[in-house]
Amino acid sequence: MLKIRTLADKAAVEAEADISQRWSARSLYAQLTETAGKFPDRPAISFQLKSGPSDKSASLSWSAFHAEVTRAANMLRRLGVGPTDAVAYILPNGLEAPIALLAGATAGIVNPINPMLNAETIAGILRDVDAKVVISLAPFPKTDVAQKVGEALEHAPSVKHLIQVDLKPYLGFGLSLAVPFIRPKIAVRHKAEIHDWHAATRRENAERLDFEDDLDDRVCAYFHTGGTTGLPKIAQHRASGILYNGWCGTSYMFTEKDVLICPLPMFHVLAAYPVFMSCLVSGAHFVMVTPQGYRGEGVFRNFWKLVERWRVTFMIMVPTAATRLMQVKVDADVSTLHFAISGSAAMPRELFERFQDATGVTILEGYGMTESTCLISINPPHGERKIGSVGLPFPYSHVRILHCDASGAVLRECGVDEVGEICVMNPGVGPEIYTDPAKNVGSRTPDGYLRTGDLGRIDADGYIWITGRAKDLIIRGGHNIDPALIEEALMTHPDVAFAGAIGQPDRNAGEVPAAFVELVGGASVTADELLAHVRERIAEHAAIPKHVEVMAELPKTAVGKIFKPDLRRLSVKRVYDMALEKGGIPARVSRVVEDKRLGLVAELEPVDGAARDDAAIGHLLGAFLTPWRWADDASGP
Repeated sequence: MLKIRTLADKAAVEAEADISQRWSARSLYAQLTETAGKFPDRPAISFQLKSGPSDKSASLSWSAFHAEVTRAANMLRRLGVGPTDAVAYILPNGLEAPIALLAGATAGIVNPINPMLNAETIAGILRDVDAKVVISLAPFPKTDVAQKVGEALEHAPSVKHLIQVDLKPYLGFGLSLAVPFIRPKIAVRHKAEIHDWHAATRRENAERLDFEDDLDDRVCAYFHTGGTTGLPKIAQHRASGILYNGWCGTSYMFTEKDVLICPLPMFHVLAAYPVFMSCLVSGAHFVMVTPQGYRGEGVFRNFWKLVERWRVTFMIMVPTAATRLMQVKVDADVSTLHFAISGSAAMPRELFERFQDATGVTILEGYGMTESTCLISINPPHGERKIGSVGLPFPYSHVRILHCDASGAVLRECGVDEVGEICVMNPGVGPEIYTDPAKNVGSRTPDGYLRTGDLGRIDADGYIWITGRAKDLIIRGGHNIDPALIEEALMTHPDVAFAGAIGQPDRNAGEVPAAFVELVGGASVTADELLAHVRERIAEHAAIPKHVEVMAELPKTAVGKIFKPDLRRLSVKRVYDMALEKGGIPARVSRVVEDKRLGLVAELEPVDGAARDDAAIGHLLGAFLTPWRWADDASGP
């Protein structure tokens, strides 16, 4: 296991061997075969439908998991899936999701899709990737996934086969008897042939593939991004980039004796690559609870007991989950926990410290993105952790802070602590980032560095600090939301002249969508009416604005573009002033400034000469991501 503490350690690892020598498998299936051969009887994956610490669970050993993936891959090939055909899975968490991930990537190109998207968006993704097979849920009580997928298939004519997974086997005996009486009836209007997952896979060879495994490092996965104009962008991933994630996790911290609990969705790269692929490479045990993960009923209430039940050594979370867990007493033996790994969004310092104090568990913050096949950096487990940074790049990942033009040409490289665009080169950055060639224009620099769209700096020790987003993405609890989705929905209202959407500070989600509107002359529509209007036009609940404000005139640049930095400043001042007032603290935001190193900073002043209570303000505002300081003290707390 690598003990990387500094950039010098990272460089030494890279000089020691070429990355091609770091692991032997040349496909995901080859890696599965290798791991199953090493640890055939050790647990590979476990799942429980309900969140109780003694509720029924289902598990597969590595040898059994290998058999299930082999069966599923053979089934897909028998249905006509070839190396260039897309296999979409639209599934909540369960044993079938990781099986579908590997089987789809072995027989064809796997395409995980968020089951919370609406039918129109799902259909658009299926058309975009020209999917031949869809794996999804059979009709089941308390979920509308089957209904949405059925509707989507009506508008996705390339799909020839729908393979349905029934959740009934996960239920206890009594509940399973009731399912036939309460299972929803869905009219089938699409033309895809329907198959039962369990019946279809049982007929297949479990010992070996009935076709030759492709070892040519082809594109084997399509993952859609979270935020888009219209349809999500589709990023394409090669086996080498996916396995690189598994090697990073294994070389840094995981062994076959570890247990990773991951209540994150398997359609997201964080769960699929850094977490699951690390288990695939190391032989660690991958545990999922409830189909909805952290959103599942009772998961937060029972979380610490679940850690005790499964003897978890690593927990995976996002900041919003950490916030919820801080409201639950640690009422179980969690002494097996080594680290909590947090990704998808920045964690406020106050939350970071409260979590570690309450649990005794060390948090490691990392950084990744869909376009880079995920992993980029992490605070080193065996080195200095700088709270607020996303750590040092992994070995064979190289990060530069650049100023680029629209074509991707490098204008100049930034110095130490100078803010610019974070650009990345690593094994997960392919020659073409997206399936759509038009979207690849300007996505990389001429020498192949991915332009992340994130603004940040690198300090003297090589740690990466994210200070903003060049692409203006709103990150709500780790979920990327393109502001254009909100703006376009608002602009369909006849009384709206201009609309600007930004992320406003939120102590639980990091940020949530907020929208500002300028009306056409003589119009008098209200904010509530505009909110009702966009609710009908935005596909995903997370993108619906939490705040809509009508302004006499939106701030604009000299060429008439909406100047979003001013909207962000307005939001920070409004949210912080409300929090201070509600908290009974006699201080208000005098202004919000742009700091060269920190990004936006809220500067406070006392109300009516009141005494300054730094501790109280730090506790209150420390839960937000935007830092604060006193207006007459630029150094700040």
